[in-house]
Amino acid sequence: MTKDNSDKIISELKKYGEMPDEDLDMSDMALKISALQHPGISLGRYTNHLAKLVSSVEDRHEYLLGSDYDDELETRLAALKDVIARDEGYCGDVDDYDNIQNTDLIRVIDRRKGIPITLSLLYLHVARALGWTAYGLAIPGHFIVRLDMQGGRLLFDPYNDCKILEAPDLRHLIKSRLGPDAELSASYFEPSSNRAILIRLQNNIKSRLIENEDYKHALEVVEVMRLIAPDDYRVLFDAGVLYARTGAAKSAREALIQYLEQAPSHVNCDDAVVLLQQINTTLN
Repeated sequence: MTKDNSDKIISELKKYGEMPDEDLDMSDMALKISALQHPGISLGRYTNHLAKLVSSVEDRHEYLLGSDYDDELETRLAALKDVIARDEGYCGDVDDYDNIQNTDLIRVIDRRKGIPITLSLLYLHVARALGWTAYGLAIPGHFIVRLDMQGGRLLFDPYNDCKILEAPDLRHLIKSRLGPDAELSASYFEPSSNRAILIRLQNNIKSRLIENEDYKHALEVVEVMRLIAPDDYRVLFDAGVLYARTGAAKSAREALIQYLEQAPSHVNCDDAVVLLQQINTTLN
C-alpha cells in the first residue's frame, strides 16, 4: 500500500470516528484497519466476498421459505450457517486461537478461520445487510451474536459451529471464564455498540502484540483506536503506556494528562499518576 493509500484510509477512519455509532459500517472499518497492515492490497476482492455472502444467504433463506419453512429466527440462523459455515467453511481456529491472523479481517477471509469476535462480525454484517435485527454480545472472554424478531430472540455462537445458546449454556460459559461462583448478569444480554465491537477487536490485536513485546505496532493499533473512538478516555491510558515504552516521553505525558482529565471520578487512576510522575522526572 502506498503512503497516499494509507493516508486516505486514515482520513476515512477519522471520519468514521466523528460519526454517530448507528451510522458506522463495521465491516468496512475492519477491512480498512486490516488494510493498513497489508501494503499494496486491494480491498475490492474482500468487499465483493462480503457482498457474495449477503446474496448467498438471501438466496438460501428464500429457498428455505419456499421449502415450507416459516420465516422465524431458527430459519434465519439456518440460512446464515448453511452459507457462512458450511458452504464457505468459516470456523473457529481451535488449533491456534492466539494467532494474530485471527484478529485481522483480511486474513480471516483468506483463511476462513477466526476468533469469536471476527467471526461474529461477519454474521452481523450479513444479517444486517438483509435487514435482520442482529447484535453482538460481549460475554466475558467470548463474543456471540443475538438475532431478534417479533419480540423473540436467539443467541448463537459463530465460533462453535453456530450453536444456539440457552441459559444453561451461557451459565456454563460464564463459569468457565470467571470461575464456579460466577452467575449470569443482565448486562451480558445487552448489545455492544458498533464502536465498542471494533475497539474490542483492536484490543485483541493490541494484547497479542504486547505479549510479543512488539510495542511499536501495538502503539499503531492504539493510534487507530484513537481515530475511531476519539471520546474513549481508556484509549488514552494505553497510548500513554505505549508511547512511554517506545521512547516518546512527551507524547506519553500528553496522553496521560488527557486521560487523567477525562477519566470519571470513580476510576482508579493510580497507575497513570505513577507513570506520569516517572515521565516528568525523565523530562525535567
